[in-house]
Amino acid sequence: MPSSVAHRLAPFAKTALAVFIAAALPGLAAAQSLQELYDAARGFDATYLAARANAASAEFKAEQAYALGRPSAALTAGASAGVNDSPSLPSAKTSTTVSGAVNGRYPLFNRANGATMDQARKSLVSAQADLDAAEQDLILRVAQAYFEVLASQDALSTTRANKAAITEQLASAKRNFEVGTATITDAREAQAKFDQASAQEIAAENDLRTKRVNLDTLVGRSNVQPKPLLTPVVLPAPMPANPEEWVTVADQQHPAVRRARVGLEVAQLEIQKARAGTLPTVDAVASVSGSDARGQLPNYSRSAGTSTAGSVGVQLNWTLFSGGAVQNRIKETLSLEEKSRQDVEAARRSVASGTRVAYFGVQSGLAQVKALEAAESSSKLALEATQLGYKVGVRVNLDVLNAQTQLFSTQRDLAKARYDVLVNTLRLRQASGQLAPTDVDAVNRLLAK
Repeated sequence: MPSSVAHRLAPFAKTALAVFIAAALPGLAAAQSLQELYDAARGFDATYLAARANAASAEFKAEQAYALGRPSAALTAGASAGVNDSPSLPSAKTSTTVSGAVNGRYPLFNRANGATMDQARKSLVSAQADLDAAEQDLILRVAQAYFEVLASQDALSTTRANKAAITEQLASAKRNFEVGTATITDAREAQAKFDQASAQEIAAENDLRTKRVNLDTLVGRSNVQPKPLLTPVVLPAPMPANPEEWVTVADQQHPAVRRARVGLEVAQLEIQKARAGTLPTVDAVASVSGSDARGQLPNYSRSAGTSTAGSVGVQLNWTLFSGGAVQNRIKETLSLEEKSRQDVEAARRSVASGTRVAYFGVQSGLAQVKALEAAESSSKLALEATQLGYKVGVRVNLDVLNAQTQLFSTQRDLAKARYDVLVNTLRLRQASGQLAPTDVDAVNRLLAK
């Protein structure tokens, strides 16, 4: 770079650097990593906590179904008192009776209960798939909110640096106009650019406040300050590098596909339950009962005593005719099985499509980052050349202002593109059903310490 151009760029570079440092210093010592904020969100986010509670309730619901295959017992008791004041008796006769019984039952053969218990086991798999989906959604929401704050911070920093550069260019245009080496047009153009930069700064400040509120609300903290990316920034490429391999994994692991497959298995068990309506049920039954009677009873001078009885046996129940209800129930469950089969196919297709879109989104983002890195270098060279041309009189002040704006816009877009790649990489892993807390740690290693 010619020494004259370097001298001209020196104030601009110092100002821009000062603006960037001023924007980065507040809260830097208390900055939080992505891992730290994700851990905080796991204990605060209401949507995730609701999904976790629902998954825990599924275990107790399954235990209720398992009780169908276990023995049961019931206690019944009663007490009664009577008075007989018939005119044929010399005096009123009274009596009291207390009775009780314990009845037990143990299912020996009940095909419907067996299918119900198998459905309960399947429900645990479905509940776990729902919990996995909720956790993956939380990871993506935290990461997206985290990098949105960083992107807004970078946008504000570049806006302020651009404004600072325009301020210096405005001051230079005014000085040149005063000494007669430039026209009033240069000063007015610089003033217009300055006013536009001021409006952009206000919008950027408001956007940053909004993004910070969103992140604070998600993790349950106040004034969260995310850590920036390490420099130089190295973005990992998705592996494997074949989208169909991602689709194959998604077909097996994605929570939506797993949940749909469980739904099909439950529907098939429902057919077994319906067909069990044509079969008998066999139970082992037992009962013990006793009673105690006291008082004056009719036709007796006095009666008092207790009695006990017990029985053990096997009970058969077999519905011989139900008015066609069982047969129609079987037909209904067969239709519902076909519906569940189509739901599985729809889930597989949707997941496969979403995985391919997410994969190409990451690839496109990486290509865009490379293009913007090249554009940043070109914009710097273009600004240097424009400032040199302005110095020798072949460029006007507006050319310099436009070159400055172009450079800062490119830097802003480059920073956002890098954040988008990281978020889209997590979105790809979510689309394939592989997103896990370990992926948070992988992204966390790309942040400043």
